[in-house]
Amino acid sequence: MAFTSLIVLAGCTSKAPILGVENGQLTPCPDKPNCVNSFSQGEAHYIEPIIIADTKVAVKNDILKVVNGFENSKVTVSESSYVRAEFTSKIFGFVDDVEFYFPETMSSDTTVHVRSASRLGYSDFNVNRERVEKIRLKFETLKSY
Repeated sequence: MAFTSLIVLAGCTSKAPILGVENGQLTPCPDKPNCVNSFSQGEAHYIEPIIIADTKVAVKNDILKVVNGFENSKVTVSESSYVRAEFTSKIFGFVDDVEFYFPETMSSDTTVHVRSASRLGYSDFNVNRERVEKIRLKFETLKSY
């Protein structure tokens, strides 16, 4: 019981890490299997960026719609080329940080680089990778109207 209480308190009290875009890239994943990042070179952390045939402004609005469509999410930063959100687990209240970065490009498509990482723990049992894939599917659904 004390161990469970400690886990719950730890999940609820974790501070937001310093994240964002530096030198045109999202913060690298730590050396733990609880993070995915479209800028990662290693197979364990790499995930494909989301590519959408639309303007940057429209893509940003869609990111906000998709993220706000999850019941356990909260957008914490919304800038012209960057969105950050927190996803909180239902049982223990653990927080995962999800970032979206869509740099300027000459292409008519918008590339959305993504990073999703757990704040605490070592393994995430693939939760962050699965979340990004759910977000990708929601984008595809939005764009198929």
